[in-house]
Amino acid sequence: MGEGNSDDERYGLFGWKTADISAAQARRGRDIQGIPWNGLNITREDHRVTRLKQYKNYENVPNSGTHSEKDCNPTEKGSSYYDFWQNTRSVKSTVLHFQLRNLVWATSKHDVYLMSRYSVLHWSALSRNKFEVMNLSGHVAPCEKHQGSILEGFSQTQVSTLAVKDKLLIVGGVQGEIICKYLDRDGISFCWRATYDENAITNAIEIYNSSSGAVHFMASNNDSGVRDFDMEKFQPCKEFHFEWPVNVSSSCASLSPDGQLLVVVGDYPEGQLLDAHTGKTIDTLQGHSDFSFASAWHPDGYIIATGNQDKTCRIWDVRNLSKSLVVLRGNLGAIRSIRFTSDGQFMAMAEPADFVHIFDVGSGYKQRQEVDFFGEISGVSFSPDTESLFIGIWDHSYGSLLQYNRNRNYSYLDCLL
Repeated sequence: MGEGNSDDERYGLFGWKTADISAAQARRGRDIQGIPWNGLNITREDHRVTRLKQYKNYENVPNSGTHSEKDCNPTEKGSSYYDFWQNTRSVKSTVLHFQLRNLVWATSKHDVYLMSRYSVLHWSALSRNKFEVMNLSGHVAPCEKHQGSILEGFSQTQVSTLAVKDKLLIVGGVQGEIICKYLDRDGISFCWRATYDENAITNAIEIYNSSSGAVHFMASNNDSGVRDFDMEKFQPCKEFHFEWPVNVSSSCASLSPDGQLLVVVGDYPEGQLLDAHTGKTIDTLQGHSDFSFASAWHPDGYIIATGNQDKTCRIWDVRNLSKSLVVLRGNLGAIRSIRFTSDGQFMAMAEPADFVHIFDVGSGYKQRQEVDFFGEISGVSFSPDTESLFIGIWDHSYGSLLQYNRNRNYSYLDCLL
């Protein structure tokens, strides 16, 4: 059932009463998170300086963030390609695992799916209503019968990652659970456990269409396995294992657009480029100094972006992996999520908190925009038509959803690219 915006007041990071913030309010000088800086004992600028000094980046390899600094391209702040549209507090975006930030998916410029504690919510920016799509606080079980499906279902599933494409929603849990639901059908379609290993957490899910057009998903887990599943037949079809957990939060083992190549990053500084059919290693990605938690393919099928706890995102060309093309650096910490727009013009790079960077791909990855706020990032997603950018924020006391819309003042420049 849909719900409109609640009128109750909520209290945010600094103890102030919060409300939804619109673009009109932001143009009049209102903070996009509703923080009343004039009534506080600190300015926004001073708090940002303090936050930058005090934030501690999580590292598995000591001092990896310091060592990577020498390789980075200087960051320039340019013009804004996406304008703030609204900050919605009626949907509380939350984070379960501090390293996994793939919990927000946009399916149109108005529609986005996200985790809010035990609920998968659908938010419509057009109607400003939220709908609960799946409640995992109790027991869920499939209403369809398919070979291999766990008919007894699962109870109190803690969701570590999710993916949505077309009409298919898949959530992954901390105990290896995989739950599939078609958004145009009632009930749950399929329940499966990827692994019964003690370290079974599902780190990422990617839904894609195979060369035959069949719908597949690929799941990576902390048992060092990557599994490919055919949703047309509801059957697993491939499984690859590695010497380290495949621990990424964006496009687990990410597939190239043509489905021929697979890039795998995880609990090891080096990534691997594989043949997607055989699992054979074709080449390695050497340059990061810590564990990687994000990867994404550019739509052209040649360029890969990888995000690491050494605070960098590296851009690679699969035709020559001897050295990364560009090294981009964040402000606070690890790069936990990376997204390209479907037209390949822009790339969003999300840190664990406070910053999402937007780069212009055609200009050699010059930073065109820096979205700056306060709070943990649960996920970042461009709409398929590139018109909207959604960012989930969580700060342990409340959650919200930022929406930025494409600035069409640049439409003339866009047509020249």
